[in-house]
Order: sequence, then C-alpha cells, then structure tokens
Amino acid sequence: MPTRLNIPPITRIVLGVLIFQSLLSGAIRYRQWSGNSDVVVPYLALIPQLSLIYPWTFLTTTLVENNIFTFAIAGVTIFYGGRYLERAWSGKEFVKFLVVASLVPNLLCFGTLVFLFAVTGNVDWTLTSVNGSIPLQIAFLVAFSQLLPSHTVTLFKGIVSLRVPRFPLIHIITIFALSLTPLLSSASLLLAINGFFVSWTYLRFYKSAFADLEAQQSTPLRGDASETFAFAEFFPDPVKPIIAGISDQIYTILVSFKICTPFSAADVSASRGETIVQRGTPGSARAEAERRRALALKALDQRLHAATAATSKPKPPPPATGPSVQIQPQPHVETSGSMLGETSYVPDHEGDKQ
Repeated sequence: MPTRLNIPPITRIVLGVLIFQSLLSGAIRYRQWSGNSDVVVPYLALIPQLSLIYPWTFLTTTLVENNIFTFAIAGVTIFYGGRYLERAWSGKEFVKFLVVASLVPNLLCFGTLVFLFAVTGNVDWTLTSVNGSIPLQIAFLVAFSQLLPSHTVTLFKGIVSLRVPRFPLIHIITIFALSLTPLLSSASLLLAINGFFVSWTYLRFYKSAFADLEAQQSTPLRGDASETFAFAEFFPDPVKPIIAGISDQIYTILVSFKICTPFSAADVSASRGETIVQRGTPGSARAEAERRRALALKALDQRLHAATAATSKPKPPPPATGPSVQIQPQPHVETSGSMLGETSYVPDHEGDKQ
C-alpha cells in the first residue's frame, strides 16, 4: 500500500491554495496571451496600479506563481518548511507567522514601487507584478536560523560546509541574480529583502515564547533575545562587527520611537532556557518533549491502575443451587494489577543541560 503523506493541516491548506491559484492564473494568462503585451491577473496577483480595488491580493499574491520553475520551488519550500515549522510552533503560531511574512513584505514592496514611480515618473514601476512565495522562502530560512543556529549543512561531499544562518543571505544574492533573467520580476529582490527584515524582526521581538510547563509565568514573554539570533549572525565573520554596530544604532532609534521594546532580564534569562521554553533555543524543544511525554505516561499509568482496580473488584457470588463449596486460592497466581505492572518514565535531562 502507498505511504500516506503526513502533512499538518495548515501546511496542507497553504499547498492547496498555491496549486489552485497558480493553475487558475496560468489558465487565465494562457487564454488571454498575445505576443504584443504581458498578461496580468490583478484580482489574484498584486499590481500596484490595478489591484487597489482588490485588497485581498496583498495576501493572496504570495501564493501565485507564474512559471513552472518558481512553482516547483514554492511547493517544495512549503511542503518541507511548513511541515517542520507547524510542528515546532503549533498551527496557531504558524498561521500568524505566515500572515506577517506574506502581508507586510507585500505592503512594503507596494509602497516602494509607488515611491519609485513618484520619483522617476516611469509608469512601469506601478505595473510591475508583485507575486510569488519569495517572502515565505526567506522567512522560512530565517526561522530555521532561529531553531537550528548551530546546524551545519555539508554540500558536494564536504567541499562546501555552511551554517544555517548563512542561507538567508545566499538566498537574497540568488534572487538578485535571477531577477536579471525573465524568471523573476524586478520586484523579487524587494520581496526578498523585505521578507528577510520583517521575518527576523517578528521572530526577534514579537513572536510569543512558550512557557515552561513547570514554571509559573505572570506575564507572557515574547521574542528571542539569544545571541545566536542576533542580526549580525547572518553575515560573514569579517563584517559582523560593522553590522552589529549599525544594527545596535538602528535598534536604539526604534526603541526611542517605541517601535521595539527593550529586552528585560526575564527575556534574556528565557533565551538561555532558565525560566521558559523558547521553541528554537537549542535543546529546549527536546526538553519540552521529554516533559510532555512524562506527563502523558503518568496519566496513562493512572488510567491503567483505575482499570485494574475496576476489574479486580469482587463480584457478588451467584445464588447457591447446591451444596456450598469453599474455593481455596491457588498459589503463585498473580493478580491482574501485577500483570499490568506500573508504567514509569524518567525523562532524559540532556536537553535541559544544554
């Protein structure tokens, strides 16, 4: 029998919308295609000059691809990246991340194209199609950099070895090169850059942190104050001090305008795994899984004992129909409770030590 793909519900929906919208857009463009002009679908893809009467396109345009190459990359990205992140964060947090990583970069790209039109007077800027899953691709890479900051990917039989935080910058450079070809529009680079900044800002300062099951938190904690997720970590070592100095100045300005909230001592300790479990801190996901398994096994053990007690209660004897006979207990016969045994679990504390 064929193996059924285990796809979480949100990822399954996003894949379905990608397939439906891309095929619908392709069919419409094919029927209206002519050699003299490009065909756009302003009620599916975001076109600054034409899509203002279709406000939903600011969100739906992320799941519209115009060629088979970008469609295949989008499908693979959502299939693998979506499954991993939805299971790591929960469906609710994954939906929030998708909306932020799709909507905000599209809005920023729209504003940039309108500004370029206002400055240059070139109407082509407002007729540029802003579509594709590029913001999600770069956002997923940023999320992996948070979850797996020390993970190294080896390519070409060990010739190339890169840490996960290096991939967002490589992705932006690749998008820039492809935007010079017919495969991607001129808005693709804007989408990649905006997606990078927006996804990092959201994960760094705004995403909800997951409280420790054994700790009592009076207020919810947000963001990730860990040093491994600092903005400079995405860049090569020689330029890290320069990037760190610039980002610190920008952060100070944003705090002064109350756009970002300074990290408290609780946030810093949380990033080290001392008070909460921040999914994404190295080792914390395993520690949380260990605690959840321990609680589940404890509940299972209680149910087994309850079932054992219910089955071991003596039943009332049947009415006597003849001479009474005294039944002697058989030696060496174990009760059902001892046969079931007791389920115990000692969680592995390796994740807590990290």
